[in-house]
Amino acid sequence: MLVVTGLAKSYPTPRGALDILAGVDLALRPGDAASIVGPSGSGKSTLLYILGALEPPTAGTVTLDGVDPFTLASAELATFRNRRVGFVFQDHLLLPQCTVLENVLVPTLVGDAVDGAGDRARELLGRAGLADRLDHRPAELSGGERQRVALARALIRRPPLLLCDEPTGNLDRAAGEVVADMLFDLHGGQETVLVVVTHNVDLAARCPIRYRLEGLGLKRVAGDDERSAGDEEPAAGGEKGTDPDEESVAGD
Repeated sequence: MLVVTGLAKSYPTPRGALDILAGVDLALRPGDAASIVGPSGSGKSTLLYILGALEPPTAGTVTLDGVDPFTLASAELATFRNRRVGFVFQDHLLLPQCTVLENVLVPTLVGDAVDGAGDRARELLGRAGLADRLDHRPAELSGGERQRVALARALIRRPPLLLCDEPTGNLDRAAGEVVADMLFDLHGGQETVLVVVTHNVDLAARCPIRYRLEGLGLKRVAGDDERSAGDEEPAAGGEKGTDPDEESVAGD
C-alpha cells in the first residue's frame, strides 16, 4: 500500500522558499490505478519523483508497504527503487547500444537474480506486440514501440508501485492509444499500485481514481471534472497530424 501524509516540497531561492507542494495526502491499495492532472508547473512530476524515492520531500512521509524509503541508507535506497518501483518517463530512456530484450532485462542485472527473467521479458514483449523485435535496437523502432519496451522494462521485476510520467506525451494519437492500452492491460489483475501523471484527459479518465493538483494540494475529482483543469492536450496525448513512427516534442 502507498501512503502519503502531509507531504510538502519547497526549493530555496534568493527571495525565500518556493513552495511546490503542501499538505498532500494520498492512500492507494494494491491494484489501484490513479491519475494526476494539473496545470503545467503545478508540481505533478515533482510529486511523482518523490513517490518514486528519486527526490526527498521537505516535510511529510511516504511509505510503500510500510517502508519509508527516505529513512534508508544510500545503498538500501537504490535497492528499494530497483525492486519496488517501476518508472516510465515521457522519454523512453532506452540504452541505444542494447537490444530490445537486453533493455527490458537491465533492471534484473542489479541485486538478487530474478527467476525466469528471460521468459518474463519475452512474455511482456509478446504482450506488447514486439515478439519479432527482440534483437532490434531502439533506433530501429518507432516512438510508440520504444515506449512499449520502456513499459515492459518497468514491469520486469513485478514492482508494487508503477509510476508513469506523461507516458504518451511524446506520441501521436495512434501510438499513444496503443501504449495506453498496453499499460492498462498489463496492470489489470496485478497487485501493483499504478500512478499516472498526464495532461491527456482521456488517459486520465481511464483510471478509476483521479486527482488534480491545484493550490499546492491534491484534490480528488470524479467523472469529467478533470477536463476543467484547463491544461488538456489533444486526446491522443501528442500533437495532431504527426507521423505515428516519429516522436513529437512535448513538455510538462
